[in-house]
Amino acid sequence: MTIYDISLTISPTLPTWPGDPPLQIKQIESMDKGAHDNVTHMSASVHLGTHVDAPHHFLNDGRTIEQLSLEVLTGPCYVTQLPDGIEAITSEVLDRTEITSEMKRVLFGTSNSHYWAKNESKFQTDFVAITEDGAEWLVERGVQLVGVDYLSVAPYGDS
Repeated sequence: MTIYDISLTISPTLPTWPGDPPLQIKQIESMDKGAHDNVTHMSASVHLGTHVDAPHHFLNDGRTIEQLSLEVLTGPCYVTQLPDGIEAITSEVLDRTEITSEMKRVLFGTSNSHYWAKNESKFQTDFVAITEDGAEWLVERGVQLVGVDYLSVAPYGDS
């Protein structure tokens, strides 16, 4: 099996969700200044860069990240690149993909990737995300893991 790393490089220039604390990286011990070793302190919201949202992020049910099954998080995955011009991942858009009920993990490439290619550090509110009917479409087909190429699978401002 080929493994593809789609992770963004963590850096202070990554956009953060409005209201979340930005990434801070500070060297607190330095061998150049006589310390025994180099030590760096990092502080950030876990909602940064490439990340997994646990059910507890939106459901106050106690299912936190360490309780997620590794079997769901790893394994074969269907990757689909949606064309530029798609503004939302709706059930209508999904009907035009090749996603089947055998595909338990799906990653969506969208025009959001252009933000990363341009090193855009400002948070974008108009990112491509999955609508409610799109999420229902995926659940009906048994998809267990979904990824998009921005900071949320849900549209900005969607409750």
